[in-house]
Amino acid sequence: IALVSQDVVLFDTSIMKNISIANPKASKHEIIEASKKADAHNFIIKLKKSYKTITGDRGLNLSGGERQKISIARALIKKPKILILDEATSALDSEIEAAIQNQLNNILQDKTALVIAHRLSTINKLDRLVVMENGKVVEMGTHKSLIKKGGHYSKLWSLQSGGFLPTL
Repeated sequence: IALVSQDVVLFDTSIMKNISIANPKASKHEIIEASKKADAHNFIIKLKKSYKTITGDRGLNLSGGERQKISIARALIKKPKILILDEATSALDSEIEAAIQNQLNNILQDKTALVIAHRLSTINKLDRLVVMENGKVVEMGTHKSLIKKGGHYSKLWSLQSGGFLPTL
């Protein structure tokens, strides 16, 4: 099992070591491949020291999105059968989130994933959605079936995809 939380924990060491903590025997090639899947490789190689860059205490030397991508790469390097993404893209801007979502099919292949998200664009392509309200399951299904149903999920989707302002 691997967890990617919205609160990323990075250690005051290199990016390479921060990723390999989940699998100390991982090769440099495996770390780079995990970074590519997490959409982190391109920003890492642009850093002055690339994978040897020190993240700083709690990742202070990196942006929130960069820290999150390293956290995703760390989870992937573990090669888990079960991946828990708890608001894993909440710290990312929409453009970066979209890039990671495009990688989700590759990331989640041969894995069971539990994806917890308030931003519905993060989950709308998953196999099964479970909608909870006040700690209780209120709906289950695919994005398409839940939209068609017109219930709680459909209303939330309408607000998030169409904006919160009523049309005039």
